[in-house]
Amino acid sequence: MALKSDKKDAMVGIVLVTHGTFGDTLLDAAKMVMGKQENCLAVGIDVDKSVDETMEAVRKAIQTVENGKGVVALTDLFGGSPTTMSLSLMKSENLEVITGVNLPMLVATLQSRKMNLNALAEKAKTAGRQGIKVAGAMLRKKTKK
Repeated sequence: MALKSDKKDAMVGIVLVTHGTFGDTLLDAAKMVMGKQENCLAVGIDVDKSVDETMEAVRKAIQTVENGKGVVALTDLFGGSPTTMSLSLMKSENLEVITGVNLPMLVATLQSRKMNLNALAEKAKTAGRQGIKVAGAMLRKKTKK
């Protein structure tokens, strides 16, 4: 459930729009790291639901977490239905869409929600990229020194 904040404490809202329950699971993992989060929801795309029903769920989630500073939609796959649906709402909602969501991206976004929408989107993108490592190669490199 999203909780509204006072305008002075307004933060960018976050909606994870993903295939299946990936967004719910990612949000649960972020809560384990950071604790309970306000104005943050997940919407799963379910092939058993109509496109209209799913679009309405995404729109409702965005409107629920919006409190004056805009909303970041974090989606899983560029070109996939979650991204396409989210992008279609950019004209009617104060929304930015970022694809390739991972836990480092979500945590950075949650930590920086008082930033303006555009700056937050750039920070999220950078954090998502920086969170990707070939850990075994890094370890091998350190042991060779």
